Amino acid sequence: MRRNSKLYKELKARFPENVVSLSDSVLMENSRDFGQLTGEPRMPLAVVFPTKVEQVQELMRLANEFQIPVISRGAGTGVSGAVHVIDDAIILNLSKMNRILEIRPQDEVAVVEPGVINHHLNLAVSEFGLMYAPDPASYKMSTIGGNIATNAGGLRCAKYGVTRESVLGLDVVLADGSLIHVGKNTFKGVAGYDLTALFTGSEGTLGVIVRAVLRLRYLPVDERDVALIFEDLEGAVDGVQRIAKARIQPAILELIDHATMKVLDGQYGTAHAERGGAMLLVRLDGYGAEKEEAALREVFRNGSVRLSARDDESATALIEMRRTSRGDTKDDAYRTGEDVAVPKSHMVEYVQRVQQAAMREQVQLMSTLAEN
Repeated sequence: MRRNSKLYKELKARFPENVVSLSDSVLMENSRDFGQLTGEPRMPLAVVFPTKVEQVQELMRLANEFQIPVISRGAGTGVSGAVHVIDDAIILNLSKMNRILEIRPQDEVAVVEPGVINHHLNLAVSEFGLMYAPDPASYKMSTIGGNIATNAGGLRCAKYGVTRESVLGLDVVLADGSLIHVGKNTFKGVAGYDLTALFTGSEGTLGVIVRAVLRLRYLPVDERDVALIFEDLEGAVDGVQRIAKARIQPAILELIDHATMKVLDGQYGTAHAERGGAMLLVRLDGYGAEKEEAALREVFRNGSVRLSARDDESATALIEMRRTSRGDTKDDAYRTGEDVAVPKSHMVEYVQRVQQAAMREQVQLMSTLAEN
């Protein structure tokens, strides 16, 4: 590992001892996220765990002086490789800036530090009948700062949108250590440039998020979960179109192909793959959930689609199983995972072409599609 005695001397002088770590185990743990990595990860020069904004500013000023890149990170649950260390760098781990600064129930707003865990925020605001809508698969571990930096989606984005739709304002530390405030503290704010949206999804390339003003939603008064099993994948994709044409607005609408169904069966001891070739998982919420469920069942009343029974808890269990279906424990020699964006009008064509390519190249394919 490269050593920079002058840098380490400055780190020691400017920060409390418990803020900076040079431990090999800590360096290794912070060298990457869950994304694929070719070869061994490269060790960062140091890992800094700030507890307040001023420490973030001081680190950015120091890194600017030494012309050393800084990689900001939270829990490292992402799969895009955004925090992989590929050259000399300091890791800025924001997990200890984990305070919920304010909850304003009447305004439907929460103010948090970047290290707050998504799930912990939802537990806190649920006491007021509210929720933070973005719910990525890693919501029990991932941080709000990481969710904002990657503009994370989640199962509920079909109705409530991705993270960008729930971020009202941000405090950001820039590369020179200066602190700026962008956005607003309320829902309405139509004047000026939308710099909040610019920073959301920027993956730390524009600045370090140190505070976020978040929009909350009311917890739905009712939820109805339905699982639909189709004969083949094309039928399930067409089912998405049929739901939309019926003017039904699901909170969650997820498509799972046969290969993924088999993975879930193997993980949870179920037998869904024996019943069909693809599956749709639907959650309807709000005061209209009951009527929308009735409309959904009417859409697929005459056909070969198998629908779960009313109030069948297995449909709810399947939605939770879907959250964990990003990968499985099979030891493949090569594996890649990609996100694609396809207009709904071309989804059937997309599925057909991908399946044809998989057959032509003799590779296994697992597809899960989310409407958003």
